[in-house]
Amino acid sequence: MAGECVQNVEPVQPGKAGWFARFLTIWVGQALSLLGSQVAGFAILWWMTTTTGSAAILATGALIDSLPRVFVGPFAGALIDRWNRRRVLIVADGIVALAAAALVYLSWAGRLQIWHLYALGFVRSVCGMFHWVAMQASTSLLVPHAQLARVQGMNQTLNAVVNIAGPPLGALLLGVLSLSGTLAIDLSTAVLAIVPLCLVGIPQPEASEVAEGAGKPSMGQDIREGLRYLWDWKGLRTIVLVAIVCNLIMVPPMVLLPLLVTAHFGGGTAELASMQAAWPLGMMVGGLILGVWGGFRRKATSMGVGMMSTCASMLLVGFAPGSAFWLAWIGILTMGILNPFVNGPLMALMQTHVRPDMQGRVMATLLSLANAMTPLGLLIAGPLADHTGTRPWFLVAGVVSLAGGLILSFSPAVQHIEDKGELDSVHRPSGGHVPL
Repeated sequence: MAGECVQNVEPVQPGKAGWFARFLTIWVGQALSLLGSQVAGFAILWWMTTTTGSAAILATGALIDSLPRVFVGPFAGALIDRWNRRRVLIVADGIVALAAAALVYLSWAGRLQIWHLYALGFVRSVCGMFHWVAMQASTSLLVPHAQLARVQGMNQTLNAVVNIAGPPLGALLLGVLSLSGTLAIDLSTAVLAIVPLCLVGIPQPEASEVAEGAGKPSMGQDIREGLRYLWDWKGLRTIVLVAIVCNLIMVPPMVLLPLLVTAHFGGGTAELASMQAAWPLGMMVGGLILGVWGGFRRKATSMGVGMMSTCASMLLVGFAPGSAFWLAWIGILTMGILNPFVNGPLMALMQTHVRPDMQGRVMATLLSLANAMTPLGLLIAGPLADHTGTRPWFLVAGVVSLAGGLILSFSPAVQHIEDKGELDSVHRPSGGHVPL
């Protein structure tokens, strides 16, 4: 990894005064970079659409973008737990900046081709995977544990704002600037994300006694240890299994949303745009509420209530008659509001209670498992929806979310996941094995 920009920077301790200003310095830089990437993503998508008009090309691009999140995750987590996390963030942002610079040049020179977008998109996706895991694993070392749920609320709000503002801002810039000029925005914001990382220290987790006594493990041992850690923690294992099933069933309806709008509600581009805006708008509201309130005392309670409430929103969309588009819109909006109460506390829980030297592996493994189910769900839902329509999938997803919420709310292992006895049983060495 590349050297750090500033040497001997005092690391931020979660309990020290001034933690928020230091964390916010990094967070603002990352927020600007995220917005720049969203603007560039819209510009690239529009260029591909108007240049080729091919659904296959767009689908291939989406598939290439998703592959690193499935297959690179466990390796990224193991490496991040070995490497200096600030260096990982700087290098990841630096490579993204180089990729953006390459796109700016190719576009300016009139040499941009589809395969360039595929190749550079894959590189950016790999860097994004490393960056996300490193940032999440570093947050628990920068932020007091009591404030992690609120920080996750900030992150959920940021994602929503970027998803709302990115496409129209990209369209506006394309009307004023050239494609290369619009892509240069991404290059500029990537550089802006690196500067705060050079000024603010990120502490490294201390190696566990087990790791220190056993010598340096191999990469395969690191990955297996991450899986074992997740598997041996009964509460977290239950949450992961619920998340896998929910992603398998609940992602396809959202992907099939355009068909619901056109085929069932008879809507056009305006209705589709408003429906797609309802989700991030709701996430912004939900993230703000979570950021101010912090959720229930037990994070598992927030997740359970959020999942069970999502059931009503899904059913509202599924049962909405063709003449009641507004009812479905409210359902999607409510789902967006509830989403931060499921994902935010889960990330805060792992940042609080997963051993710092294991957070990269555990978070990356969770993300990979969850994303691996999405292609399978789409492969099943696509052909079936051609025969049944899209509404039944919202109804099935509503039932699944209710079942998932009940499990999270009434499973003793989940409800007591933060109790000292449960945590002690996970943090001590385990002789168990993970079924592979």
